[in-house]
Amino acid sequence: MKSDMDTPTAFSDFMHPASDFIAFSYIASLNFSRMSDQKAPAMFSRENYMWMLIGLVVMAIGMFLLSGGASNSDPKVFDKDAVYGTTRITIAPIVILAGLVIEIYAIFKKPKEKVG
Repeated sequence: MKSDMDTPTAFSDFMHPASDFIAFSYIASLNFSRMSDQKAPAMFSRENYMWMLIGLVVMAIGMFLLSGGASNSDPKVFDKDAVYGTTRITIAPIVILAGLVIEIYAIFKKPKEKVG
């Protein structure tokens, strides 16, 4: 006597797992062959990369300003003005943020479209 579990209920119950793999590989090869014929447009243009390089240089300058210089010649003496100077506390973070803004601009800037 057969139970309800033995009777196929859908078309996929009749198919063999190997035939599923063959069908999938055929469909996948069709999609990949169509995709390889088309060239994807470049994400960034030369101008974008130039802006990215400018942003990196600006951030590097900000990091250099943030590091400061030698506070004094005697390491046992704490020089408050050298550590908490305007350059380290105010100017350097603003320069670093400006570099980040330039990077964001470089990423979101659309390349100029070629005419013709």
